[in-house]
Amino acid sequence: MVRKLSGQTLYVVAIGVLCLTAIGFMLRDYWLASPAAAQQRSPAVRLEAIPFDGAAAYRYLQQICQLGPRPAGSAAMIRQQQMLAEHFEKLGAKVERQEFRARNPRDGSAVDLANLIVHWHPDRNERLLVCAHYDTRPYPDRDPRKPRGTFIGANDGGSGVAVLMELGRHMQDVGGSRGVDFVLFDGEELIYNDPPDPYFLGSTHFARQYIAQPPAFRYKAGVLLDMVGDADLRILVEANSQQLAPAVVSEVWSVAKRLGVREFVYQRGLQVNDDHMPLNQIARIPTCDVIDFEYPWWHTEGDVANRCSALSLAKVGWVVLEWLHSAAK
Repeated sequence: MVRKLSGQTLYVVAIGVLCLTAIGFMLRDYWLASPAAAQQRSPAVRLEAIPFDGAAAYRYLQQICQLGPRPAGSAAMIRQQQMLAEHFEKLGAKVERQEFRARNPRDGSAVDLANLIVHWHPDRNERLLVCAHYDTRPYPDRDPRKPRGTFIGANDGGSGVAVLMELGRHMQDVGGSRGVDFVLFDGEELIYNDPPDPYFLGSTHFARQYIAQPPAFRYKAGVLLDMVGDADLRILVEANSQQLAPAVVSEVWSVAKRLGVREFVYQRGLQVNDDHMPLNQIARIPTCDVIDFEYPWWHTEGDVANRCSALSLAKVGWVVLEWLHSAAK
């Protein structure tokens, strides 16, 4: 038997169907806008399709790691400084050594340190900053077996430098009205006792000098690269960067989205104190930290080159290069 529905019942049913349909569309739109859906929709970017040579960057990373541990003041750090200065000068940059001294927290002796400032198009008075630390922690103190073992620092200390080395090959092509400086910070973690040893010696010195002896130019924005080589790359929005440099964060992650580099995930990540803090808080240069802090070999002997990948370096370098092209206009 078929039961006939009254007109009022039919009206209620129709309204219900319309509501369910609207909710369905809303859920669909929410899903399509989510990072997970974006990852499923966009095809993976292949290494050979990226106009940034990740294989070359990886070879640079291997060269850096072959120097061995590179803590501030060490012989390996001096060799690295010479290698990097020669590399960037051959590409047409002007390289400046910003020398300073710090106290070795282990024995109180003086340590000679140097930030390397690499100037591209030095005649431009408005400038952009791309930076990384290039020292390594003295020991892998989070290693469960050998906390006083050998720390190579491939990802943590090497990966950002490798990206900058390859990025230098593109700098003559960055047009617009703004120049670019690379800064390699020394003494990011001359740490023997955590705490109370101070972090960020190089970036703090750089920021203080920028305020105490203002240069003729001004930095408009900056990007810090730290731990960007992980083969399993996933870069969330670092919380301090979102608070202190939201416009730069928006620009960089928008570039990544446009390029289809889905490893840049526009979600709030951990709050990380890093070299961008003195740049923001002392020098007042809005700078975001591009960092993958979900790295299981952080500060262990396992932080070696084969835990990094050419593809990760290529993707990060590509995003930064495209950000420079757009921000330099």
